[in-house]
Amino acid sequence: THPDAEAVALLAPYKASVDSMMYRVVGTSEMTMEKGGPESLLSNLVADVLKGAATQVLGKPADMGLMNMGGLRNILSEGEITCGNIYEILPFENSLCVLTMKGVYLKELFNNIAACHGQGVSGMQLLITKDGKLLEGTVAGRPIEDEHLYTIATIDYLADGNDGMTALPQAEKRECPDGATLRGLFMDYVEQQTAAGKKITSRMEGRITVKDE
Repeated sequence: THPDAEAVALLAPYKASVDSMMYRVVGTSEMTMEKGGPESLLSNLVADVLKGAATQVLGKPADMGLMNMGGLRNILSEGEITCGNIYEILPFENSLCVLTMKGVYLKELFNNIAACHGQGVSGMQLLITKDGKLLEGTVAGRPIEDEHLYTIATIDYLADGNDGMTALPQAEKRECPDGATLRGLFMDYVEQQTAAGKKITSRMEGRITVKDE
């Protein structure tokens, strides 16, 4: 097919503007990061960004961060990070939601995560079986107290109970600040790290461990 020359000419200035934004380098990744269960470099990183982003709501990071593997649509390659790369990884219009929930429902959430064979998590440690059962779950290394209130930074899609996270709508409180898209938060994080002279990095920490039979 041959593109219509008039249409191409009409769109050219818009394409140039979009290209200049998408090709803008915002940081550098120390390593290639992929997603995958039960835990991965990319899902750990995004969950950490969410956990930290709760500061704008709570005045401090949330107890936990939670991101679904299905919301991560590409890898983060080693080397330069462009705006386009971030759009490829996070193409959906997901926004930050900070939830406050009792420990009794947090235990249900841990069961939800185990049943999915892992999600992107931060601040929690889960021991699960190969067939998706929860054996143990802690927050900052401590057992869950049923009546204690915990804070979780996640995205609106999960806060609504999607992707198997059926425990989340039972939160006592839900705060979703205007304009706080996950993509924007991630972009801000990359630019802040870059301004501090740091590369973007992540670690495998045994946040979700599968027990061998």
